Amino acid sequence: MDLRPIVLKKLDRLRELDAEIADPAFFDQPARARQALREHSTLKALGATWGELEKARADRDANADLAKSSAPGDAELAALAAEELPALDARIASLERDVQLALLPPDENEDRDAIVEIRAGTGGSEAALFAADLHRMYARYAESAGLRIEPLDSSPSELGGFKEVVFKVTGQSVFRQLRYESGVHRVQRVPATEAQGRIHTSTATVAVLPEAEEVELELKPEDLRIEVSRAGGPGGQGVNTTDSAVQVMHIPTGTIVRCQDGRSQIKNKEKALGILRARLLERKQAEEHEKYAAQRKGQIGSGGREEKIRTYNYAQNRLTDHRIGLTLYNLDRVLEGDLAETIAALQAADMAARLAAVDLGVS
Repeated sequence: MDLRPIVLKKLDRLRELDAEIADPAFFDQPARARQALREHSTLKALGATWGELEKARADRDANADLAKSSAPGDAELAALAAEELPALDARIASLERDVQLALLPPDENEDRDAIVEIRAGTGGSEAALFAADLHRMYARYAESAGLRIEPLDSSPSELGGFKEVVFKVTGQSVFRQLRYESGVHRVQRVPATEAQGRIHTSTATVAVLPEAEEVELELKPEDLRIEVSRAGGPGGQGVNTTDSAVQVMHIPTGTIVRCQDGRSQIKNKEKALGILRARLLERKQAEEHEKYAAQRKGQIGSGGREEKIRTYNYAQNRLTDHRIGLTLYNLDRVLEGDLAETIAALQAADMAARLAAVDLGVS
């Protein structure tokens, strides 16, 4: 398939966006500006990849011509050119695939910020400690990736873990990086409270929700029940003696969000509404994309919370992602936030599934 006409059309659109962004009134409509900047970033990356592909093809043609040369004194150069052809062919194939992926219909969520919810599952106190370990892992990853974490809500356990912890991650392409973390995470290790050295299995669930913009989900006042109370748990006098905790219930769906991490009732209300929008957006999109999710499930799973997606085996220093059959023996580094290899493998599997769907004519 000749991709050139499609790419050139995309590059024409890039030039249109360049002119649009240069307009002094560009940021007068913030929502439209954010959308345009996301599209511009995607098309700019496509343009750079296309340029690399064009150069690689030109280099390949030049080397192929040189390899065929029979001119006196060119024998050594012809041999060197012939040796470089396989590497150039491989690079061209890789770049062509990158261009194909860039031309796939974009996921409207992938460049959004994300709200991450971690909850202790089966395993009692050990599950809560594992939830805290996952929270620390994502915090370390965010730090190394240049992302920022903002705490939204938490429910600490007695031994220093989390029954539940909710936080927002902001930065570039956050949801694209973290979306595949949704699901059941299983840990196999000897708990600190285990006197006989037996390995226990515990779980924690992770939900990664794309942040919903206010214009996408209008929350009608009559659909909300908002209650305030004093925050519980550690936090000092200011947190525990003022009515700063906010609980919001979305009456039509029965969805309840509580936020108490800040001392300001107003800020806690804003955070709670942000979490509520993200959960409702997830619900809405899950219904709309049920067919698409089913097509991808065989490759990486739908990301549902009911699925066991990953096992963390401490005794073998092993991480296994069950969706793509990935096994790594660097669990110690992963728990310190080194998630890049795992995320890249999941992204590659997802892109391969999307390409296969396109090839089969599935929309």
